[in-house]
Amino acid sequence: MSLHPKIHAITERIRQRSAPSRAAYLAGIEAALREGPFRSRLSCGNLAHAFAACGPTDKGRLRGDVTPNLGIITAYNDMLSAHQPFEHYPQQIRDAARELGATAQVAGGVPAMCDGVTQGRGGMELSLFSRDIIAQATAIGLSHDMFDATIHLGVCDKIVPGLLVGALAFGHLPAVFVPAGPMTPGIPNKKKAEVRERYAAGEATRAELLEAESASYHAPGTCTFYGTANSNQVLLEAMGVQLPGASFVNPELPLRGALTRAAAARALEITALGDDFRPLGRLIDERAIVNAVVALMATGGSTNHTIHWIAVARAAGIVLTWDDMDQLSQIVPLLTHVYPNGEADVNRFAAAGGPAFVFRELMDAGLMHDDLPTIAEGGMRAYAQEPRLIDGKVAYVPAVAESADTEVVRPAINPFEAQGGLRLLRGNMGRSLIKLSAVKPQYRHIEAPAVVVDAPQVLNKLHAAGALPQDFVAVVRYQGPRANGMPELHSLAPLLGLLQNQGRRVALVTDGRLSGASGKIPAAIHVTPEAARGGPIARIREGDMIRLDGEAGTLEVLVDAAEWAARSIAPNTAPAGNDLGRNLFAVNRRVVGPADQGAISISCGPARPDGSVWEYDAEYELGHDAAAAAAPHEAKDA
Repeated sequence: MSLHPKIHAITERIRQRSAPSRAAYLAGIEAALREGPFRSRLSCGNLAHAFAACGPTDKGRLRGDVTPNLGIITAYNDMLSAHQPFEHYPQQIRDAARELGATAQVAGGVPAMCDGVTQGRGGMELSLFSRDIIAQATAIGLSHDMFDATIHLGVCDKIVPGLLVGALAFGHLPAVFVPAGPMTPGIPNKKKAEVRERYAAGEATRAELLEAESASYHAPGTCTFYGTANSNQVLLEAMGVQLPGASFVNPELPLRGALTRAAAARALEITALGDDFRPLGRLIDERAIVNAVVALMATGGSTNHTIHWIAVARAAGIVLTWDDMDQLSQIVPLLTHVYPNGEADVNRFAAAGGPAFVFRELMDAGLMHDDLPTIAEGGMRAYAQEPRLIDGKVAYVPAVAESADTEVVRPAINPFEAQGGLRLLRGNMGRSLIKLSAVKPQYRHIEAPAVVVDAPQVLNKLHAAGALPQDFVAVVRYQGPRANGMPELHSLAPLLGLLQNQGRRVALVTDGRLSGASGKIPAAIHVTPEAARGGPIARIREGDMIRLDGEAGTLEVLVDAAEWAARSIAPNTAPAGNDLGRNLFAVNRRVVGPADQGAISISCGPARPDGSVWEYDAEYELGHDAAAAAAPHEAKDA
C-alpha cells in the first residue's frame, strides 16, 4: 500500500525544516570519508599503541590494514539486570570476527545507571544528564580512528539514546546495536502494582513489598514491562539499526548468542572495506525518525522518548518537534496493550506477534516508511520477519499472519484505539504531554483544585496528614531540566493510584518526567516552559481550578486572564538535598535546553560552516497550525 498522505506530509515538513542542518551533517560525513579507512592515517607509534595488547593473529590483521576492525562500545555493569548479560558479549563478538578473518576491540565503556534503583532518590537528578554523558563517552571511545564499524551494547532508558547520539557523531561509520533481551516473566505487573498501592495505604508490610518486587525483577534481562528500555528496542528496529527480531529474545536462549554473532558478522559486511557500505548517518534520515515515532505511538511506548528522540534526531541534523509527534499520534492506531497500557508483559507481546507483526501491519497500512535502507538486507520489510535458530544459525520466517492474542496485539483494521499512545497538551500553562494509552477513557478529563508542591515527598506527607482534598490536581513544579535535572516522579504513582482506586479524581501536572512504567493516572508531564525558567506553572497557586482534557489536548488554569498575567513567579521552596555527585552537573543544569527541544546539555548535531553550533528556534515550525502557533513557547537560550 502507498504511504499515508499525512505520514508523507509530516515527513516532508521535517525534511524541509531540517534541510540546512541535515545538509551540514551529511557534508561532515562525506568529509570524514574522503581519505578512506582511518587506520591508514595513523602513525606507526599511534598504531603500535592501539594493538599492543592484541594477540599475534589480531596484531597481524590490524598491522596489514586490509581487514575490518569492529569497535565495541559497552554499557555493561552487573548491577543492571538488563546489562549484566553484556559481560560476555565482547568475547563472543571478538570470536565471531576472528572466524571471519577480522578483528574486534572494546573501544570503551559508558555509564549505565538504573532508574529503578534511583527512583525517589537524589541520584535521579543525574539520570537525564547521563544520556549526554553517555554520548560524550561514546565519542571518546570512537575517537581513536581504529574502527571500520561499531557495535553498541546497551538497553535501558538514557543509555540507548546516548549511544545513538554518540554514534551519530561518528555517522561515517556503520553501527549495529545489540540488545540483551528481557528477563523471563515474574509475577504479573498488575499484582506488583496492587502490592505497591497496599503498601502506600499502610496495608502491606515492607517484607511483603520486597517479596513482590523481587518476584517481578528476578533474573538477568530487561524488566518485562513496556517502559523506556523495551521501547528503546522497538524504536531501534523501527529505524533499522538493530537486527530484525532481536529485541525480545531472552538472555539464556541459544538464539540470543546466535543473534549476537550474526550482528558482528553483519557489521563486518557493511564497512567501507566491502561492497555494501552502510554508514549510520545515512541510514538515520527523516524517514527513520518518523518510523521510530510511529512505532512509539502504535505500541504505547515510553513518554521519555518525546525528549530522547528529539535529541537523537538533532544529532543527525534533523529537527523533530512535539507537534510532529502529536500529529503522528492522531493518525497512527494503538495496536498493542502491554503493561502499563495493559496486563501483558513483553514476553507475551513477543509470543503474540511482537514487533514484526506490528511493523508489517503499519507498513501494509501505509503508516510506516518501508523504503528506507537499514543494516539488514531487504530493508524495512526484513523487520516484518522473526528470527529462528536453524542448525546453529539465525534464519528468518515471516511474522504471524494473525495475532496469537488479540488482548495484546491487534491488526491495524481492528486497533485498541484509533489514535496512538501520546498527546500534546496546550493551554495557558504552556505545553506538555500525556500518555493516553495507559489511562482509561473515564479518567482522561478532570477539573479539580490544585495542590501545589515543589518536591514530590511533600505530597506523601500531606496525604499522611489527611490534608489532601477529595479530588485534586497535584502540581509538582521545579522538577524540570534546569531546576534539578528533570528526575522521574514514578514514586508518586502508588499514592495517586491508590487514591484513584478509592473513587477520588486525581491527576498530576509537572515539569518533571514520569517513568516509562507509569500509567493509570492522568498526568501532564514535561510542562514547558519549566518553573525554573519562569514558566507559567510557577504562577499556579493552591486551590486554583485546573482543567486537564487529554482527548481535547488542553491543559488550563481557570483563572481570570488579567489576574493570571499579573501574578508573580513563586520561588522554589524545595529543600536542598545532599550533593551525591549532583554538584558535578551544575554546568549541565545551567546550559540545558528545554524539554520540547530534547533537554540537551551538550553540543548536539552538526556545526555551522563557521564552526558554531546549529541552534533551533522552537517557534519556527513550517505548517504550524493556529492552535500551536498561539500556544506559549519558551524563549530560546542565549
